[in-house]
Formats: sequence, structure tokens, C-alpha cells
Amino acid sequence: MNTDKVKSYTHIYKHGTDSRVKEWFIVCVLVFVVFLFLPWTQNIRAKGTVTTLYQDQRPQQVNTVIGGRVMKWYVKEGDYVKAGDTLVQLTEVKTDYLDPDLLQRTKEQLAGKQLSVEYYKSKVDVTGQQIGAINSGLQLKLNQLENKLSQLQLKVQADSAEAVAANNDFIIGSKQYSRQKAMYDSGLVSLTQLETRNQQFQNAMAKKISAENKLANSKQDLTITKIEMSAVQQENLEKVSKAQGDQFQSLTQIASGQADVAKLENQYANYVIRNGMYYLLASQSGQIIKAQKAGIGEFVKDGDMIAEIVPNKIQYAVEMYVQPLDLPLIAPGQKVRFLFDGFPAIVFSGWPKASSGTFGGEIVAVESNVSINGKFRVLVKEDISDKPWPKELKIGAGANGITLLKDVMVWYELWRNINGFPPDYYKKEEAQLKEKK
Repeated sequence: MNTDKVKSYTHIYKHGTDSRVKEWFIVCVLVFVVFLFLPWTQNIRAKGTVTTLYQDQRPQQVNTVIGGRVMKWYVKEGDYVKAGDTLVQLTEVKTDYLDPDLLQRTKEQLAGKQLSVEYYKSKVDVTGQQIGAINSGLQLKLNQLENKLSQLQLKVQADSAEAVAANNDFIIGSKQYSRQKAMYDSGLVSLTQLETRNQQFQNAMAKKISAENKLANSKQDLTITKIEMSAVQQENLEKVSKAQGDQFQSLTQIASGQADVAKLENQYANYVIRNGMYYLLASQSGQIIKAQKAGIGEFVKDGDMIAEIVPNKIQYAVEMYVQPLDLPLIAPGQKVRFLFDGFPAIVFSGWPKASSGTFGGEIVAVESNVSINGKFRVLVKEDISDKPWPKELKIGAGANGITLLKDVMVWYELWRNINGFPPDYYKKEEAQLKEKK
């Protein structure tokens, strides 16, 4: 009985046996010390969503440009369409565009207005020819009057010379008559001789008066011709002014008609474009989602969204949000590791190369303005030097990002976390060299 107690006691308390606890403790300490000196990559973790790097690759809204009524749907949600495919047909609801022959009638109005402009142009040409004819007639009339004026001037000169000669004859006749009368009074000549000299004197006087009247008539004709020339010029000026007034009126009508033609052309082009807006086409190839209108006969307003198209060809990116405290540590060109929702991964924080199922990325942009959630938005594209991102990714899928920072020892990282210090900021050597230059 006592022997059994001794064996039990020995079995429980291990008296007299060698213990390996100390050796295991030393091994654990050595392993822990070695672990403390292993390299550790500092990182910043942030959540984000899958998006695209380019705006034209994001989901595009198909909006109505004009208001109308849904007449026919050519697609349904989930369908894949190509760029240019017809999505929906609308019908007109505004009274200004209900006429089925609106385009033809507008075209006829445009043609009529264009003909009106051409007619006025022809009228301007005819008026110009009329003005030319009036000026030509004036020139002919002036030439005729100038010839007549020249003849009258010569006639005045001739009549003036004749009047001078008649005056000289009158003076001589007057003197001769005076001498003859004195001789008659003295009894030297007979009465017959005196009467003969008186007759000659009366003839000279008559010739003088006739020559003076003829000269006065010639001068009067010359003055009348000059007045007639001025009257012809005045009459021509009135005719030309009236014709020019008609011409300017026609030019005004042409300018007004051309303005109406431009307005009708603009209106016609707008009608043609509006007719093309009754059919909403796919702006790019992709899948139809979020069809907003229920069916046939539903009214839509200008700018209403009909549906959305998710493009087929997408260059994926990730938008993630970082805390303002971590913003100074983020810069374009830094590497990021991602865990996408739906894709299993084994992650060893601090050892990205040992992680499995993660995908590489590279920061391309850091927004300078804070978002409404109080964080800063960062865009990350696919790292072409790493394995490609999954083709099954969809826009809006979740992503956990691990932004890789400086490589430090494990003991330093533990010390930093215990003291609450932020990660160490670093720049690539190339960036540092550029800053030194």
C-alpha cells in the first residue's frame, strides 16, 4: 500500500526526472529575439470600392434631351447593347411639333423666302441698270445742251459784233444827219438831200435797235439754255435719288429676307435634329441597368434618366479614403495591396510578399479636397508589374487596401505602436534626387 502511494507521488510530481522547460524557454526567447529583428513593412489600411480610372468608363446615364411619351422599348434590363443601338422610341407631345409634315412645310417656307431674296436681288440689279440708263441719258442731254450752249455763245458773239457795227453806223448816220441839217439850215443843200440823209439815219437807227434786240434775244437764249441744263441735272438727280431709294429699300428687304432665311434654316435644322432625338441610342457598348420608366405611354421630361449603361471595356481602379492623419504618407507612385470582396486571400500584415490572394496597385491621384465623410479620396490603378486583377470584378465591389510604407524591424514597429507614433514617411530615392536637383 505504501509502495503504491510512493509510485503515485513520484508519477505526479516527477521527482528525480529531468525537466526541458528551461530549454524550451530559451528557444522561445531566441525565436522571439530573432522575430524582433525580422523586416516589417509599415502599412496603412483603408477600405474602398472598385471604380474606373476614366470617366467615360463609368456607368453612363441615358437621358432624354426632349420631353415626350414612351412609344416603344427595344431593350430590357440586363441586356447587352452595342454603341448606336436603339434603346427606346419617344413620340411628340408638344403642340408646336405635332404636324407630321412639319419638316416639309418648313422647307417650303425656306424655299419661298429664298426665292423672295433672289427676286429682290434681281430688282436691285434692274434698279442699278435703270440708274445707269438715267445717267447715260443725262450725259447725252448734257452733251446736246452743251453743243447748243456753244452755238448760242457764238451767236451772241456774232450778234454782239453786229450790234457794235449797227451802233457805229447809227453814230455815223447821226453825225451825218446833223451836218446835213446844219447845211440845209444854211441853205447849202436842198430839202431832198436832207430827207435822204434823214432816211439813212432812220435806217441806221432801226438796224441798231434790231441788232440790240437780236443780241438781247441771243443772250436770253443762252441764259435759258444754262437754266435748262441745270433743270436737266436736277431732274436727273431726282430720278436717280428715287431709283436709289428703291434700290436701298430692296437691299433692306434682301437683308431682312436673308435674316429670315437664316432663321428658317436654323429652325429646319432644329426640327431635323429633334426628329432624330425621338430615338434614344446607346452611347457606348455595355449592359442596360436601372431602367426608370415602366412602359408604354409614360411621359418623360427634358433631361429625365431613362436607364444606365455599364460599359463593357473598363480599366478598373479603386477609390479608397484615408484619414487626414495618414494623408502626408500617401503620394502618387506608392504601391498598394488589395483584398477584393469575393476573392479569398491569406494576408500577413507587414509581409506583403508572403501574402496570398492579394493584388497589386499603384496610387495615381490624391484629391486635395476633403470628402463629405471627412476623409481624403485616393485613386489607385492596377499595377502592371504585378499579376492582373480579376476579370470578374464589378464596379462598386468592396476592396480592402494596404498601402505599403517603409521597411522597418519588428521591434521598431512594436515600439511605435506601443507609443502611438504614426508610421514613418518616406520617399523613393528617385523623388529625393529630383528634389535635390
